[in-house]
Amino acid sequence: MSITSDEAGKEIVKCMNMAKDGIHAVLMVFSATSRFSREDASTVETIKVFFGERIVDHMILVFTYGDLVGESKLKKMLNNAPEYLQNVVELCQNRVVVFDNVTEDRRLQAQQLDKLLDVVDSVCAKNGGKPFSDQMFTSIKEVHDREKEVHTSGYSDEQISELKKEIHRTRDEQLAHITNMVEEKLNCTVEKLQQQLMEEQNARLEAEKVAYEARLKSEAEIQKLKESLKKAQMENDEFRRMAQSQGSKCAIL
Repeated sequence: MSITSDEAGKEIVKCMNMAKDGIHAVLMVFSATSRFSREDASTVETIKVFFGERIVDHMILVFTYGDLVGESKLKKMLNNAPEYLQNVVELCQNRVVVFDNVTEDRRLQAQQLDKLLDVVDSVCAKNGGKPFSDQMFTSIKEVHDREKEVHTSGYSDEQISELKKEIHRTRDEQLAHITNMVEEKLNCTVEKLQQQLMEEQNARLEAEKVAYEARLKSEAEIQKLKESLKKAQMENDEFRRMAQSQGSKCAIL
């Protein structure tokens, strides 16, 4: 099911509001039982373009239903995967976690959760414990910080009540403004990726056209060579017949 940029923008802001201090890890979740498509790869690219290059330092690939495929088979699939999937794995610096969804073994469930958290911890450590943040996160954090100040500034209950109303009003306005920013940025990101995809498709079509024309030219040259050889063979046969005919006449004389 596809969603509009407006819906996607609201969901992104909702997530950012819950993670106001920033994002320590981004889990890109895909099913191991489904073919990893170019659209899946473009989803990763969209997030990279939307948040900026630094976000990839926090990305982790998670494949679900690994028990239906088998971890060894999945690793073999990744090693022999299309270039666009290998690029995504490389982009995430081989941070790949496989989850078993069918198993009811509590011990195994706990182990795979620990494994995921270990990868998250390694991402945090690699980034010096600092979460990913940008201007939009900073704006959201300012809203939350204002709410905290109300409770630590020694105001009366009546003043706190009035300040809360004002803060909630300005918070809603600011979140609406941030949502608009996100939607605009999301639209620009989608347009940019669509343009990039169109250029890649045009380049591929042009390359296919050149290859097709080269093949036609090659086939035409081969046909021309065959005709030349056939003509030479016919001329050679005619020459032999003439030579035999002249030889016969000389014998009669």
